[in-house]
Amino acid sequence: MMYKWLLFDVDDTLFDFDQAELVALQKTFKEFELPYQEAHLEEYHQINDQLWRDLERGKISQEKLKVRRFELFLETLNILTDPILVSRGYMKHLAASSDLWEGAEQLIETLAPQFQLAIITNGIAEVQHPRLQHSTIGKYFAEVIISEEVGAAKPDPKIFDAAFRKMGQPQKSDVLIIGDSLTSDIQGGINYGIDTCWFNTKGQKKPDALNITYEIHHLHQLSDILLQQ
Repeated sequence: MMYKWLLFDVDDTLFDFDQAELVALQKTFKEFELPYQEAHLEEYHQINDQLWRDLERGKISQEKLKVRRFELFLETLNILTDPILVSRGYMKHLAASSDLWEGAEQLIETLAPQFQLAIITNGIAEVQHPRLQHSTIGKYFAEVIISEEVGAAKPDPKIFDAAFRKMGQPQKSDVLIIGDSLTSDIQGGINYGIDTCWFNTKGQKKPDALNITYEIHHLHQLSDILLQQ
């Protein structure tokens, strides 16, 4: 099947988000003259990942998440610094990072002449827009759908409704979503009735309960699949 639209997740699909988080956290600690230790990144991940799972389930708003993660993180470290200011500093540094996943630039340049490309992300608008604008691939995307701007996050069908409106209401059979998250990208795509491509970077076992259309472990495999159709 030849698709007309490719709907890409951003973080850990096109952008190296782990590296971006590390650098942003280190720069934030330096900015606020706080002592940074390697263990802090894992502590932050545990708090942040849980809150993003809560966002996917509709248990917390994105606006509250921005600050709540640093309230909990700083409390864990016994640091008495304003979490609102730390959150702003962190997002500023995160927005400045546009390091791509290996093979992402070549993939997008290869696919752009033959497909319409769009972004669908649960990320924060003030972070995602600058990262895309500063990257070498941002210019290739016809539409950018950010959960914070539409008021719904993957896997909620409402964000897919917003994406389809922006894309001009294509047939669902003409759209493929590509992402690394089983719970947001893949489950969201399946629930909405579109084909899915799971970017399985960690070698996880494919869940039997999910009817995933394609599974890839390297980005170049996506172009192999699409250009052979």
